[in-house]
Amino acid sequence: MKKLILVRHAKSDWPEDTEDFDRPLGEKGYRDAEKMSKFLISQNIEIDHFLSSPALRALTTCKIFNEEYYVEIQKVDKLYNASESFFETLVLTIDNQFTDVAVFSHNNGISNFANGMSEDVFMLPTCGVAGFEIDCDSWADFHDAKKKLIFFYEPKTI
Repeated sequence: MKKLILVRHAKSDWPEDTEDFDRPLGEKGYRDAEKMSKFLISQNIEIDHFLSSPALRALTTCKIFNEEYYVEIQKVDKLYNASESFFETLVLTIDNQFTDVAVFSHNNGISNFANGMSEDVFMLPTCGVAGFEIDCDSWADFHDAKKKLIFFYEPKTI
């Protein structure tokens, strides 16, 4: 059994003359990321590997979570503005030594991917987290594995 946790980056700011890729987190984003990462720990949600978009707002969110988890962060360039199909391709390549993997990325791709695995329809808000149980022993079997939404958290409700 594998667990895939999808995390949309926390609330960002958009200072003047800043490219989209370089947008930093806003004050609310920092607070929400700290709150959410501490909440996940309090719920005994294990994560043994992080995959992150290299965009500043996603990578900063990931690093804040890693202040609680202390795991390897793998930057994946194509997670910046990734399509739903890229997420699926990425999951197939995850090393099987990792059982509980979190992916930090952006909308619309991350929400579309989440909706493709669940009968529930939702849009991940900033710093929203959706956890899925994947009924497989190898990430390479992701396509045909049964997928079940096991939790959905958003900062305003925790």
